[in-house]
Amino acid sequence: MSEVAPTVEVAAGLIVRDGKILIAQRRVNASLGGLWEFPGGKRKPGESFEACLRREVMEELGLTIAVYEQVSSAEHRDAACQVRLRFYRCTVLAGELQPRGCEACRWITPAEISAYPFPPADLPLVHQIASGQHIIT
Repeated sequence: MSEVAPTVEVAAGLIVRDGKILIAQRRVNASLGGLWEFPGGKRKPGESFEACLRREVMEELGLTIAVYEQVSSAEHRDAACQVRLRFYRCTVLAGELQPRGCEACRWITPAEISAYPFPPADLPLVHQIASGQHIIT
């Protein structure tokens, strides 16, 4: 009898400023280490996706953000779990960018996004951004 993999719910932000998107590099010793991602993290029980995203971005990057509409979602299964992601458009309200919970972070243009390796679950959104399907304002 096979075991059912646990489901992990994740909120991630498409944080935009001056036509650029904020991406963060996962710590080298973490799962999917070294890959780039849209900032965010795992949702706690009873926590809304929006509250999760605000909390994670503050903890990992030192930024206070406004969370707007959901722009995409994705599911990905790996050996350990089933990941359900929700991506939200966000803007920075306050704070200085500090890579506390990641290896590095960068503001990039949509045209530059294809140069960065992302986890499989992020790739559909990455391809949409690279092809100009998402308007970054």
